[in-house]
Amino acid sequence: MRRLLIRPGAIGDCILSLPALEFLKAGYTEIWAPKDVVPLIRFADRVAALSSTGLDLVGIPDVDAAPAIARLREFDSIYSWYGANRGEFRDAVRDLRLPFQFFEALPPEQGPTHAADFFLLQAGGVPPAIPRISIPDAERSDFTVIHPFSGSARKNWPLDRFLELAPRLPYPVRWCGGPQDPKIPGAISMEDLYQLGCWLGTARCFIGNDSGIGHLAAAVGTPVVTIFGPMNPAVWTPRASRGAIVAGDLARIEVEAVLEAVRQVLS
Repeated sequence: MRRLLIRPGAIGDCILSLPALEFLKAGYTEIWAPKDVVPLIRFADRVAALSSTGLDLVGIPDVDAAPAIARLREFDSIYSWYGANRGEFRDAVRDLRLPFQFFEALPPEQGPTHAADFFLLQAGGVPPAIPRISIPDAERSDFTVIHPFSGSARKNWPLDRFLELAPRLPYPVRWCGGPQDPKIPGAISMEDLYQLGCWLGTARCFIGNDSGIGHLAAAVGTPVVTIFGPMNPAVWTPRASRGAIVAGDLARIEVEAVLEAVRQVLS
């Protein structure tokens, strides 16, 4: 059985889908995912960047999608979180009699089902779904990571609160930011998310907003404190072995509340 799994989406969405993707493994398993996420998927026979497959051309009139269609024909079954909102794509793969089964790319925001469980249930698995990414064994060092960004400014606790928090933490702080994030002097920035995960796995604690990097820290086993604003924590909380959330109006969340959450995960 040759199986293709197609998972677009943000970093966090893809990490929360890892248990579902692994549950769907077949004799030969290929996964098409966003380029940034490719290094995190360690259990497939082959992983390709979605942007390299030409999948977005399928269903568009007067465009040569033949190479992508030929690749799709190589598989006995295809499970896809891609295409739920592209009627022309779904019509095209139906007309081509390609063996697609479609999943909704996002869970209901109102909950109550956690996103990782939602994705695993779609695949036919039984929750709880715990995303895990294997990294080399390494001793934890005495530092805390703060990642004060996310994919949306509306999810970010004010940076000045993070700066106020940092000197009050029990371990020295190392700041973390992505290549597209505002620059913080001395912040660690790694384009390879697997390398970033290996580094996060050596920290005593991770503190950040509702972001994909928080899910990455949780998946490599680091204690995580997540600050939630507009999103539903019941759906999007990182599945950390030791974790805490601080939720509410981001403008009103005080430093002391986050500091107490850190004490909880480190106790």
